[in-house]
Amino acid sequence: MAPSATSRLAYIDWMRGLACLLMFQTHCYDSWLSPEARKTKFFMWSQLGGTLPAPLFLFLAGISFALAFDKLWQKGLPAGEIARSTIRRGAEIFALGLLFRLQEFLIAWGWAPWTDLFRVDILNTIGLSMMLMGMLCWGVACWAVAAPAGARPTRSWFGLAGMSAAMLIALLTPLLWTTWRPRWLPWPLESYINGVHNLDHPQAWLFPIFPWGAFAFAGLTIGFLLVSDWAKQRAGPTFVVLGVGGAGLICVSRWLDARPQQIYAVYDYWHTSPNFFLLRVGLLLIILAAVYLWCRWGAGQWGFSPLVQLGQTSLLVYWVHIEFVYGRFSILRKHCEDIRTASLGLLLIFLSMLLLSVLRTNMKGRGTQALVWLQRPTPDVRKERTVRWRVQQTRNPGRSARYCLSLW
Repeated sequence: MAPSATSRLAYIDWMRGLACLLMFQTHCYDSWLSPEARKTKFFMWSQLGGTLPAPLFLFLAGISFALAFDKLWQKGLPAGEIARSTIRRGAEIFALGLLFRLQEFLIAWGWAPWTDLFRVDILNTIGLSMMLMGMLCWGVACWAVAAPAGARPTRSWFGLAGMSAAMLIALLTPLLWTTWRPRWLPWPLESYINGVHNLDHPQAWLFPIFPWGAFAFAGLTIGFLLVSDWAKQRAGPTFVVLGVGGAGLICVSRWLDARPQQIYAVYDYWHTSPNFFLLRVGLLLIILAAVYLWCRWGAGQWGFSPLVQLGQTSLLVYWVHIEFVYGRFSILRKHCEDIRTASLGLLLIFLSMLLLSVLRTNMKGRGTQALVWLQRPTPDVRKERTVRWRVQQTRNPGRSARYCLSLW
């Protein structure tokens, strides 16, 4: 039985909410734990879990992009119109990333360096990846129309294009971080390629397009697979196959890493290697399959789900929690707390962000209603305006209807 539209959206939101939860714990422990607590295995495992949120967000951005693009494509809209819509949305996310950096700089005025304004963060990469995916899909559609056959591209065409882009980014990453570094670019621009920032060599804690954009294109490929007719008719088996395929990618990654011959002059498995990219994509596929099955047949569909709720407002909770963990308004002392106190702070952050998410969901769409209610005139004002309207009606009957509407 094919899943309903609600359940299909639920597993994406649940997975995005999981990324939010992992992000909270990573940031909280990193910001608050004392130097002694940071030497424990607990901190090591917490930071290991922190390697998943960024790939999850980018991977899900690619899946969501494919779902949105396919919906518009099936309506018969021109490729150019779809591309403008999707690229514009990516540009909005990118602009929000720049605005976020400006906000953090202003709040930290006095001790934050001006170079923080040009730090490449996850929002910047998501926005740029969405714009690149829009251009890629538009290019595939234009190429198909211009081809001699003049065929309308199928979902598989877009999926294969996404897979090719992901592989290309992963294969070029080690070179662009080392021997092919574009040193001739100003560092704020080079940083979008390899995360060099102003520190003279690429930084693994930043989020440049190489390699992070590859996760978005991997999600694009999976998204077009999920909206195919075959996958819609066999949803359960499709996700099982994806999970098994993810395990296979992990095995292939470890096997390739164990080979004595490497094609790169500088080989860094844990940061730039395409082999490590395969491992993380494998993990993402396993998580995707498990979350789908959990939401389809498990507790993910029982009543209220905190993770689904967080996933629906992931941008908001990401934006707000940073200031209360890393910023000037941190709820705990930075680098001074033990594991127990930091864990209580993490619980408070989680509950606060969940409450904020619920409020945002309940208030969505009511802003206009509240504005109209606030601007609604009092009875005395309406009486005065009625008299004025009657005077206008006698002087200019054609204008009376429009004027009446303007009063209420």
